[in-house]
Amino acid sequence: MSTASPGRIKKVIAASLIGTTIEWYDFFLYGSAAALVFNKLFFPTEDELTGTLLAFLTYAIGFVARPLGGLVFGHYGDRLGRKRLLVISLVMMGGATFLIGLLPSYATLGAAAPLLLTALRLVQGFALGGEWGGAVLLVSEHGDPRHRGFWASWPQAGAPGGNLLATGVLALLAAVQPEDDFLAWGWRIAFLLSGALVLIGLWVRLSVAESPLFQQAVANQESAPKAPIVDVFRHHWRDVLVAIGARLAENISYYVITAFVLVYGTTTVGLPRGTVLNAVLIGSAVHFVTIPLWGALSDRLGRRPVYLLGAAGVGIWAFVFFPLIDTTSFALTTLAVTVGLVFHGAMYGPQAAFFSELFGTRMRYSGVSIGYQLASIVAGALAPIIAVALLGAYGTSLPISLYVAASALLTLVAVFAAKETRERDLASVAPTSSTTEAAVPVAKEA
Repeated sequence: MSTASPGRIKKVIAASLIGTTIEWYDFFLYGSAAALVFNKLFFPTEDELTGTLLAFLTYAIGFVARPLGGLVFGHYGDRLGRKRLLVISLVMMGGATFLIGLLPSYATLGAAAPLLLTALRLVQGFALGGEWGGAVLLVSEHGDPRHRGFWASWPQAGAPGGNLLATGVLALLAAVQPEDDFLAWGWRIAFLLSGALVLIGLWVRLSVAESPLFQQAVANQESAPKAPIVDVFRHHWRDVLVAIGARLAENISYYVITAFVLVYGTTTVGLPRGTVLNAVLIGSAVHFVTIPLWGALSDRLGRRPVYLLGAAGVGIWAFVFFPLIDTTSFALTTLAVTVGLVFHGAMYGPQAAFFSELFGTRMRYSGVSIGYQLASIVAGALAPIIAVALLGAYGTSLPISLYVAASALLTLVAVFAAKETRERDLASVAPTSSTTEAAVPVAKEA
C-alpha cells in the first residue's frame, strides 16, 4: 500500500485533530454544563442531586443517538467517501451547540425548555456518531502502516483536547463572573463560541484529500455494499463484539473521571467548583500529551499489550481515585484525575488503529462506527447516571469503584480474546468470521 508524504499526512492529522477537538468540545461542554448549570436552569427541583440526575439523563440521550449517527454516516461514508461526511458532521454538531447557547431556560419556556434541550442533544449525539469513525479512518488510511498507531492516535487526542477547551472556557468564565451572572448568562458564551470554532474547522477540513485507500478501492472497481452494516454483522460480528468489549472500561472510566467527578467533588466532598474544574483541566492537558505516546508504544509492542495495561490500570486506580478526592486537597484531586486519565490513554491511544485494523475498506466506516458507538449506550451514556444513583443509594464511593473495576474486567477479557492487529494491511483485511486468513502482514521496517 502506498503511503502519503510526510507533509500530506501532517495536514490530514491537523485537519482531523482540529475537527475532532471542536466536535468533542461541543459534546463535552454539554456534560460539564449538565453537572454545573443545567440542573438548576432546566430541571429546577428541591433536591439538587435529583436535578443533576435529570440533567445527566438528557446528557445520556446524546449517546443513544450516536449509534444511529454511526450507522447513517458509516453507510454513506463507505459508499461516498470519508471527507464529505466529516464536513456534514461538523456543521451539525456546531449548529446544535450554538442553538443551546440561545435556548431560554425553564423559567421562561417551562417544560418546552428541557424538551428543546433534549432535541438539540440528540442532534449532537447523531453528529458525533458519524465524526469519530471518519476522522480516525482518514488518518489510518493515509499513514505509514509501521507508524499507524501513532498517526491514528492524534484524532483520539481531540477528545481530551475538546474536554480541555470546554473545561477551560467554563473554568475561566466561572473565575471571572459571580455565580449568579454565570448561571444567568455567562455559561452561554461557551456554547456560542462553537459557531466561530466550526468555521475554523470547516476551513481546515475542506482542504484535505480523500482517503487514498478508499480512492484505490473505487479505482479497482470494488463494489460498495448496498448495506455496509449488514456485511459488517455478517462477516465481522466477532470484531464488533471485540470493539464493544474493549470500549467498556475506556468509556465508563472516562466519564466517571471527567464528568461525574464534577458532581462528586462539588456536592459530596464540598470542593469549590473551580477546584474540580482546574483538576480536570490539568488532567486533560496531560491526557492530550500522553495519548500519542501510547499510540506510538502500540506500534512497537502491539495494540493488545498497551490496551490491557490501560484496562488493568483504571480498574485498580478506581479504588484510589475517590479517597484522594475525599482529602479535599487540590494537589491530590489533580493527581487522582491525572493518573486515571493516563491509564485511560493507554486504551484510547491504540484504539483508533486497533479498531481500523479489524474491518475491510468498503465496510470499515460502518464497522468502526457501530462497534464504537454501540458501546457508548451501555458505557458512557449510563456511567454518570449509574454513578449518581449509586452515590445516592449508598452514600459512599465504594460501589462506584466496584462498577469501574467490573467494566475493566470485561474489557480485559475482550481484548485478551482478540488477535493482535498491529501488522495487518488495511488494504487486505479479510473477514475474521470466515475461514480465510484474517490479515495479510505488513512488511516490517528494516
